[in-house]
Amino acid sequence: MSAMVELDGVRKIYAEGTPAEVAALRGVSLRIERGEFVAIMGPSGSGKSTLMNLIGCLDVPSAGLLRIDGVDIGQLDLAARARLRLDKLGFVFQGFHLLTRMSALDNVMLPLGYAGVPRGERRARAEQALKDVGLGERMQHRPSELSGGQQQRVAIARALINRPPILLADEPTGALDSQTGADILALFKRLQLAGHTIILITHDAEVAHKADRVVHIRDGRIESEERLA
Repeated sequence: MSAMVELDGVRKIYAEGTPAEVAALRGVSLRIERGEFVAIMGPSGSGKSTLMNLIGCLDVPSAGLLRIDGVDIGQLDLAARARLRLDKLGFVFQGFHLLTRMSALDNVMLPLGYAGVPRGERRARAEQALKDVGLGERMQHRPSELSGGQQQRVAIARALINRPPILLADEPTGALDSQTGADILALFKRLQLAGHTIILITHDAEVAHKADRVVHIRDGRIESEERLA
């Protein structure tokens, strides 16, 4: 069985061939198995955000091979990459990126509208997603009426609404207090047990050590890997 994410000799160069050329990734090879919880850790400028963008199909490698669930993204045009993102990937960020004038329910329903799901089904699926993250009693609340942890739960529900097998989380606890951050990480573990592949980007060792494996990246290269489970 193929891995959910496979990188083989991936390089990413910005402004290639110009005086401003920057090699953000320098031959990264990495395999993430289906259902695995992996943390990618590194200092600012290490290449971890570039790696996140590539795995998230927001960009393509300058060289090397990148497969998402067996699909070579280098062979896809923009429309096909967008479809792959919609089908395979959910995104959670440090900033919750919720629409402030909309309820939690309406925020979670949004991706289903882009996918062409009928409104009745959109509502039913969004309600269930909010219940799954413990917000069944907060569906009609706007973001300003929710705590930071509750807003992040709304963002996670929205990321999962299209039932993607992979969840990408970029510093998801960075704006939260320690207890709320721990609650969010516990939610990720439950999602992993339900079958999701979790890829978490962080600079925080305590957060990273909640994963099964920590991949350390520095200067665009994988420096080391640490298996925890």
